[in-house]
This record gives sequence, structure tokens and C-alpha cells, in this order.
Amino acid sequence: MKAVLYERTGGPEVLYVGDVALPEPKPGEVQIAVEAAGVSRADVLQRKGLYPPPPGASPILGLDVAGSILAVGKDVHDWRAGDRVCALVSGGGYAAVACAPSGQVLPIPEHWSAVEAVTLPENGFTVFDNMVTRARLQAGDWVLIHGGASGIGTTAIMFARALGARPIATAGSREKCSACREIGAQVAIDYRVQDFVAQTQLITQGHGADVVVDIVCGPYVARDVAALAMDGRIACIATQGGAKADLDVGDLMRKRGTIFGTFLRPRTQREKKAIADALRARIWPLLPARDPIAPLVDRVYRFDDATEAHRRMEASAHVGKIVLTP
Repeated sequence: MKAVLYERTGGPEVLYVGDVALPEPKPGEVQIAVEAAGVSRADVLQRKGLYPPPPGASPILGLDVAGSILAVGKDVHDWRAGDRVCALVSGGGYAAVACAPSGQVLPIPEHWSAVEAVTLPENGFTVFDNMVTRARLQAGDWVLIHGGASGIGTTAIMFARALGARPIATAGSREKCSACREIGAQVAIDYRVQDFVAQTQLITQGHGADVVVDIVCGPYVARDVAALAMDGRIACIATQGGAKADLDVGDLMRKRGTIFGTFLRPRTQREKKAIADALRARIWPLLPARDPIAPLVDRVYRFDDATEAHRRMEASAHVGKIVLTP
């Protein structure tokens, strides 16, 4: 079968399309004919040699797929061949066929295409687990979302709005701020020309952000604390601005604040299934209406153009999800 491969780590130019063996579903897995694969920042890091796949995972890039089930492995009873699904995988997405644990598979929502549905798994699992479950998002909360135009950011804005929270987004241009507002952010802050701490305090009339979703970290963490409400929660889910932070713990203590961080990819199948079950219960019933949660596809590239897809990701030129198709 065809897959996007790389023989050495490096820039986007190391990617090429080649032939690999067809993966067979193990017990508890389903085999999916891939119609769409999501591109994520983690793929870029893996290609550079900075984020190796966990033990036992496919070395092929790609953490989410959508398409039709071809076959099911032993002990799979909740899916059958022909089902239209999207799935979270630990690797192997950039291929014509991929295998996924059955507990990490979700149905393609009614009125959504495969290309649209592939915007959901990696973004949805990450956002729901961190913003909703771990940060205990409640209706009425102010939630500050960094990188609001990214795949994670746009998903967080829409999930927050759907659950009755009040999203504030940061983004790096007037156009991206406009896109954030169009999908549901009450306010979008251009971090290149505005101080997001001062703006958050102004917007919330001094209350601060009850929840912060931070894909930047580094120097942002101390500023997140300054923007935080009493008993606020900061979810650190990526380190685009650096993995080290310098902050005044006294400020955090005075606000009774919480900072936590997680990685999704190394989590166990049981943990990921629990996230999938929560998504199916709370988010999936909202999706057929396509409002307030709607598919946001930035661009679609063929496997042959994976290099260009990665260049667009690295340039942070996208709004929403970049998608690859075989």
C-alpha cells in the first residue's frame, strides 16, 4: 500500500510516498481504509526526530484518520466492515490503510464527510480531556485559548461555546482573530499588538480566566497566572514557546491556581477509550447540527504533496485542520 515515509529526520523535503506492507488488525483493533488523515504539530516534531512514536506504534506519521472499516480483529464486537468512522491512532495515519484500537474509534457524524470528520479525533480527544475533564470547565467560565486559529485552538473555541463557556482567543494576525470570532470566540486578542493579560482582565472586568488552554507555554505560563481567576486552572498541552517556564509561585498560590500538563499519545488504550466514551456522550450528539461545532478544514493535500502540508503547518499559516488524502 502507499504511505508517506521518510528515511531520515529533517525538513519537510524528507517526506516521500512509498510502498509498505498492509497492516493487519490485531485483537481489539479495526482496519480502516483511510480517506483522510490529519496533520498535526506532533507529526512535524516526529519528522524532525524530536517526538519518537511510543513502543509498538507504527513509525509512519499521522495520529488521526477517517474512512471505512475494512476488517475487524478478534474480540471486536462493536464495529463491523463498512462502518464509517474516524479514529485516534498512535501512528500510521499517513497511509492508505491504518489500524486503530476499537475503543479509539468513533462514528463519522451525520452530515460530515471523512475529510471533515478527521478534524475531530486528535483535536477532540486533546481538548476534551484537558479543557473539559481535567480543567473542569463549567458553563459560564471564561476560558483563554492560546493559538486560537490552530486545529487545537479552533476546536477548543467551539467546544467551549457548545458547553456554555465564554471563550477568549489569542492569535497572531487580524485575519486569524477574525476567524476565531467567526467560529465562536467572544473576543480575539492579537498577541502581536495587544497584551493578552491586560485584555483578559479588561474583558472579564477583573475576574480573569477560569481556564487557560496553552499550546505555547515557555514565557506564557507566568502571564497565564497573571491572567488567571481565583481557583483558575491552566492546561499546558504543547510547548511551542519552550519547555521551561519562570514564574512567581506566590502569584499562583494567592489565586489558589492549578497548573497541569499532559501528553495524549503515550496514554494507555484504556485511558483513551474513556476519553472517546466521554466525547460520544457529550460532544457527538451536537455534531450533526454543525453548529456551534462545525468542521474547520484549512487545506486538503494529496499524499504526494505532504511536503507542502508540513511547510504550511510549520509556517503556522493555517486556520483549522490541515488534511491529507491518499
